[in-house]
Amino acid sequence: MTPYQPGVAFIVDYLLSKRPDLTHLDPDFDLIENRVLDSLGFVNFLYVLEEQVGREISLDQVSPEDFRTINRISQRFFDESSDVRQ
Repeated sequence: MTPYQPGVAFIVDYLLSKRPDLTHLDPDFDLIENRVLDSLGFVNFLYVLEEQVGREISLDQVSPEDFRTINRISQRFFDESSDVRQ
C-alpha cells in the first residue's frame, strides 16, 4: 500500500469507512466509476476534504476529474503547488 501524507490518509480512511466492502484503495482506483464517490455522498466528502485542506473549495474551480482517484485528489488538493491550496 502506498504511504500517504496525513491529510490524504485521512481521506482514504474516510472513503473506506463509506465502503466497508473495500479493504484498501489503490491510488489510481476510479472512485467515481466504482461508486466510492457518488452524488449522494459528495457534499459530505467535500466538507471532509475542506476540513483537511483547511479552506473552502469552490465548486466553480473544480471538475469531477479532480475527484476521480486518490492520486488526483492528492495532486489537486494536497500538493503545495496546487492552485486550490493558494
